[in-house]
Amino acid sequence: MDRKDAPAYPVGLRLAGRRVVVVGGGQVAQRRLPALVSAGADIVVVSPTATPSVEAMADAGELRWERRPYEDGDLEGAWYALVASTDAAANAAASAEAEARRVWCVRSDDAEAATAWTPATGRSEGVTVAVLTGRDPRRSAAVRDAVVEGLRDGTLVAPHHRTRTAGVALVGGGPGDPDLITVRGRRLLAEADVVIADRLGPRDLLDELPPHVEVIDAAKIPYGRAMAQEAINSALIEHARAGKAVVRLKGGDPYVFGRGMEEAEALAAAGVPVTVVPGISSSISVPGAAGIPVTHRGVAHEFTVVSGHVAPDDARSLVDWAALARLRGTLVLLMAVERIGPIAATLVAGGRPADTPVAVVQEGTTAAQRRVDATLATVADVVEAEGVRPPAVIVIGDVVTVGGGVAQGRTGR
Repeated sequence: MDRKDAPAYPVGLRLAGRRVVVVGGGQVAQRRLPALVSAGADIVVVSPTATPSVEAMADAGELRWERRPYEDGDLEGAWYALVASTDAAANAAASAEAEARRVWCVRSDDAEAATAWTPATGRSEGVTVAVLTGRDPRRSAAVRDAVVEGLRDGTLVAPHHRTRTAGVALVGGGPGDPDLITVRGRRLLAEADVVIADRLGPRDLLDELPPHVEVIDAAKIPYGRAMAQEAINSALIEHARAGKAVVRLKGGDPYVFGRGMEEAEALAAAGVPVTVVPGISSSISVPGAAGIPVTHRGVAHEFTVVSGHVAPDDARSLVDWAALARLRGTLVLLMAVERIGPIAATLVAGGRPADTPVAVVQEGTTAAQRRVDATLATVADVVEAEGVRPPAVIVIGDVVTVGGGVAQGRTGR
């Protein structure tokens, strides 16, 4: 077989503490150096000039920079060389020295003259993916990206067999669109044995789970049938103690009106390992999906997120509604649809102008999303007339009228 036609032999180099010489300090070196630094290599860059990023790495002590052209003998003691200068003659000379010293050498300007090729590399949760497709680096990068993305989002399932431990992951599923769950949350779902899900979690993701996964509906439906929190805690503990990988899939973020801390405390008290995966909160994402920024320069310098699950005059309320009425920024109300009348009246009585703009966004980020607009004076009647039902996010403040020409609708897909 002709040497040029022979496939490359894949191998992982352990370069920690070993001398690596990089000839050139330009853009190619800048892209390759971070991986060499991460590998713990003893790096020497030989180049009269360098990009600001390469110079910053030298200033930080991550590598040594010899501010001069390549000279014969620079590869003495090297285990690996990267030749990437703009001087063709220097590249050829460095490559010839590498061949003579039997140092594996990558050539950025001439892959055929190199003795090694740099694979397209990516990492996900302790897995390194390296792809070589010969003389087609763009295809290598595309294959690498597809594999890494699959590992990250769980579409390419490669479960742990030796290192996985039983426990519970409290996963914030985001506002509803399944594309808005975090990469880590989706991966943990793909590796789960048991999933205990809320109604407000991204339900479409449950359809993607393998058939062996046990799905338990927590049935936390507002003002309807509910699975007691104690029962949810018990189920989490029971399945984790049985050696299962358990995901508690919650809407939004576990710690934003999601009772996530109650579950984390119960699990910790039972000695069950807990992982918390933050989620995109509906308090920010749903207004954004409807074209509303919760802050805007010259309009609102703060926003406050408030639970409206109890009315202002309810003895259980922990909200200082009088103080909220005096604020000039944005108010974002969650779980407030059925009590928006008394809430709006309390805000007006406390000093908020009755004509303050209000937007109510129902089923935000999903295919059923809709937005209705009103003012504090009219919002209760508008919600009733429009038949608005939970889940909905209510935004109060001048930001509601910002960006009227911006397209409004779902985010994500």
